[in-house]
Amino acid sequence: MEFGLHLPASSPTVRADDLVRFAEKAEGLGFYCITVADHVIVPKNISVPYPYTVDGKYPGAGYHLETLMTMGFLAGATKRIRFVTSVMIAPYRNPVITAKMLATLDVLSSGRVIIGLGVGWMKEEFENLQAPPYHERGRVTDEYIQAFRELWTKENPCFQGKYCSFSDIVFLPKPVQKPGIPIWIGGHSKQALRRVGQLGDGWHPIGGVPTIPLEPEDVKHDLAILRGYALAAGRNPTEIRVALKGSLFDREKQITPGKRRRFLGSNDEIASDIRDYRDAGVDTLIFDVRRPSATETLERMEWLANEVIAKV
Repeated sequence: MEFGLHLPASSPTVRADDLVRFAEKAEGLGFYCITVADHVIVPKNISVPYPYTVDGKYPGAGYHLETLMTMGFLAGATKRIRFVTSVMIAPYRNPVITAKMLATLDVLSSGRVIIGLGVGWMKEEFENLQAPPYHERGRVTDEYIQAFRELWTKENPCFQGKYCSFSDIVFLPKPVQKPGIPIWIGGHSKQALRRVGQLGDGWHPIGGVPTIPLEPEDVKHDLAILRGYALAAGRNPTEIRVALKGSLFDREKQITPGKRRRFLGSNDEIASDIRDYRDAGVDTLIFDVRRPSATETLERMEWLANEVIAKV
């Protein structure tokens, strides 16, 4: 089983050297990857409920470093650890330019890029970015994935779709990773599972939050659906990775009377949770270790590696 960490980059108090220290420490402790969130702007009035909080309110302050620029900066400060967009909202960016940026980063980082890809949920962000229509975002995402693969793998790429078209072009360099950069599909819906089965290299859901606990038995259930889609598409479901993003909750804030939430409790309890998800089919587990200060975050990272993961 591999383990990853979510980059603590959504606060104006975080400095560039804090992020470098975080990446270097994660690499030194043997973590597989670092995930980087994606928002370009945050509207002041959001009409669609946020999926991961009980009250539906988006918890962020609106501070977001651009995802691909951040990954490029930190790739230059590291040598082994991989960087994952988690998740990049596919319709926000021109697919040809995005494919070029990702291929370039894969070349310069010696093949350390993974794309976590999602359809998005923040309707007003779509509108302000003049992205394709919000209600068509699933079809847009499917098409962009196919365009990425065409550009990354074909000597003479050609694609004709509703949202993207190109032909008679040279697209170089190709990614270092063959046949292309891995694409992990985010989401929990049947549409997301269908997208994974038909088009994805991995499934990248969120679990352990109040609105979407995604218990190990839920993972098994969803994987059975995913496998059906993969087989129907003529693909081998065993080649599809399962990378779950789970939080580490602050004990004093997240205790629910009578029930322990996953990844909360003693070192042994959290290690047992990890084993349960591993047995359910998860092969990559990503945690959020953010704390109020950079020093506390690094301490929590070290605790996770040495006191919890070491027990698995």
